[in-house]
Order: sequence, then structure tokens, then C-alpha cells
Amino acid sequence: MRMEFSVPIELFDFQSREVTIGGITKVVYFSGVGPAVIVMPEMPGISPDLIRFARWVREAGFTVFLPSLFGKDGAIPQVREGIVIFKRACVSFEFRTLASNGSSPIVDWLRGLAKQAHVEVGGKGVGAIGMCFTGNFALTMMLEPSMLAAVLCQPSLPLDDPAGINMSPEELTEVKKRLRQENLEILAYRFSGDVHCREERFCAYKKELGDLFVDRVLPDNAANSKPPPFFDKVIASPHSVVTAHLIDEVGQPTLKARDEIISFLKMRLKD
Repeated sequence: MRMEFSVPIELFDFQSREVTIGGITKVVYFSGVGPAVIVMPEMPGISPDLIRFARWVREAGFTVFLPSLFGKDGAIPQVREGIVIFKRACVSFEFRTLASNGSSPIVDWLRGLAKQAHVEVGGKGVGAIGMCFTGNFALTMMLEPSMLAAVLCQPSLPLDDPAGINMSPEELTEVKKRLRQENLEILAYRFSGDVHCREERFCAYKKELGDLFVDRVLPDNAANSKPPPFFDKVIASPHSVVTAHLIDEVGQPTLKARDEIISFLKMRLKD
């Protein structure tokens, strides 16, 4: 059953509904016309910067799906509230934030959302963009056949292993097999000095995926120096490539990253 409900003012141009998959119910915001792209929130939630990015994707000719996974939808990330949300997510059964032999349970729900979105809007397939806490989820979602384009922005889990990739060996084997069989690739971004998504993680992905992993590392001076308080005080390093640390000016590396992501989605999802 899908129930319509009110939308925060910051998401005035999106519709919303509750989506239940596998007994788990989440709020999903959606807007646009064209192939489906799931834009997953970063910690601490669906912020105005994330919404801005989602609108850019929508305006490029896609139906954007924004699942609410944590935090207050539409809020500007503040320090105290952000820390509370982060701690709550760390103990939630839905997220495996520390090193383990499997992906976070919420990924099963996200794969179901991708399958449902593909049925609803049609097209060649579905894209997904994960960020920070959800960064790796887009990769594991490639186990869903409708998924054709995965983008990993500053994947930050597991928190206790800089070289961890937050999925089981069996999942990784199946994803690699599918990528090679269908000539697909993974696009990934991080800042060089990001303390939450370090060089070791991208090296681990590269070791496992080889040329299937297309990585982009931006210089630290390309990051917005005045992000919202949570990113300034808690994240405390260049981190969010296409949201809080993006500089919306022609010629900026972060804006070029946004454009490359959109071009990648068009290449994979458009006829």
C-alpha cells in the first residue's frame, strides 16, 4: 500500500509517498520525467544541497527518487542535531557501519526500490547515486538487474576500516561478474584529503574491480570552504563532492564532477 502525505516546504516541487518493501516502510520523494535515478542522502539527511543536486539530475531528463533514510528531510545540517542523527544511524539495524562480511540490510530495500521504480517509469534501466554513509550502497545495488548506472560519492563505510568496502565477498563476486558480462562500470568521487573516505578505500575498490572502477580524486582546494555547520565542524575535511562542498561556478572541479555524473547517467540510461 502506498500512502500520500505532506511534503516539507524545501521539497515543494516533489511528490511523496510511503513505500513498503520487504516489510520495511520508507518515505520516498519523487519528481521528473524519464528514466529513474535514485539519489541517496548523505549524513545527516536530505539537505538543501542534496535537493539542489537532485533537481539538477531531474532537469537533465530523469525521474528522481529521494528515499528518506535518516534525519529531518529538508533541514540545513546543524552540529548537535547532526551528531544525534549520526549516532542513531550507527546503532540502527539497517546500517552496518563497522567492518563486516556483508552489506547493510537497507540495501535490500533499496534494490527493491530500484526494481519498483523501473516498473513505474520504464526505460532501459535505473541509476543510483550514493553519498557518504550511503556511498557504497549504489555498488551493492548492482545486484538488481534493472540497475545500469552506479555512482559512488565519498563512500564512508565501514567507519573502522579505511580499506573496507562494506559488502560480502559473495556479493562482490556477483557484482564483478555482472559488470564484466554487461560491459558496465562504476563511477566514483572523493577529495584527496577526505578523512572519511581515504585513499585506501579507493585502492581497495581498484584492486577488486580494476578498470571497472573509474575513480576521480579532486584536490582539496576545489572544495567549498564555507559548508553548512555540520560539515564544517563535524566532517571537518573536504568531503561532499556534489553537495555541501560543491562550488557552483563555471570551471570549478566539483561542477565538472556534477556534469560528468549526469553525462554518465545519460549514456547508460537514455536510448
